[in-house]
Parts: sequence; structure tokens; C-alpha cells
Amino acid sequence: MSEHDVDLDPARFRQAMGRLVAGVSVLTTTCDGHDHAMTADTVTSVSLEPLLVLACVETESRFHDAVIECGVWGVSVLSADQRPLSEWFATRGRPLHGQLDRAPFRRGEHTGVALLDGALTHLEVRTTSTHPAGDHVIVVGEVLGLDIPDTVGPALVHYRGRYGSIA
Repeated sequence: MSEHDVDLDPARFRQAMGRLVAGVSVLTTTCDGHDHAMTADTVTSVSLEPLLVLACVETESRFHDAVIECGVWGVSVLSADQRPLSEWFATRGRPLHGQLDRAPFRRGEHTGVALLDGALTHLEVRTTSTHPAGDHVIVVGEVLGLDIPDTVGPALVHYRGRYGSIA
């Protein structure tokens, strides 16, 4: 083992990856009549032909089981003023029932999933593949619908473990 290997621990890795600026989104799905949601900063475009995106979902989360079972999901890219929603949907142990009560939303026409009002953009997605990756699964999906509001304010971002915004 080299002297550099001692620096390869999860805390240092998290610190290093925290230096990537990431947009903040809320992922949603509907399964067995229940809405599920989670905050994500790992949503990435994959392909333009076909239109594909990916999200990384922790395998121990309720959202993981729901999105795997139901196969459709929404992405609401958050504006800077939606930080309280990001914090709420990142709260472990929040109640399943009524978790969307504090988040105004509409249902997507292609998937029926909740899409948060005031978001910078919305995507409706159908899962095409999943890939186990450590304590997460990479969920890849085809974009079935998207909405881009006419007015756009600053985006909510995550950097070095803190929230910020960028215009």
C-alpha cells in the first residue's frame, strides 16, 4: 500500500467530489397509489438520440424500491428559492404519506408523476436500464416529456456541502 492510499477514504472522497458544482433536483415517482420523492444532485444527460438521462439512487432508500418497481419518474430542477423543498425531500425518515403536501405540484401528462411548481424545468422519464454501483443504483431513462418555463431565475446548486445559487 502506498502512502497515497491512506488518503482514499469515504470522507476525503466526499470532500473531493464536493468540489464539483451540481444542480439540485427533486426526483418523483408514483407507485401503488403513493408518491415518492427524493433530492438528487446526480442527474445527468446521457444521450440526445434517444433522449436519455440518468440519476443515482441510494439502494437503501424508499425511493429506490418505488422507482425500480414502477419504472417511471420525474425530474424537477429546482430554482434557488426552492431550497426548503430540497431540504425536506433530503430528510431521512420523513413520512411517506403526505410528503408532497408542502410542495405545490401538477401531474405529468406522460407518466402521472408529481412535477413541482416553480421548478426551472421538468422531465418525465421511463426507466430503460439500471446498473448497480456500490451503495447506489444508476437509473437510466428515456425522456418522454419535458417542460421549460418561459421565465427562469437563479438555479439551486450544491457545492462543498452547502447550498448556493447561480444565475
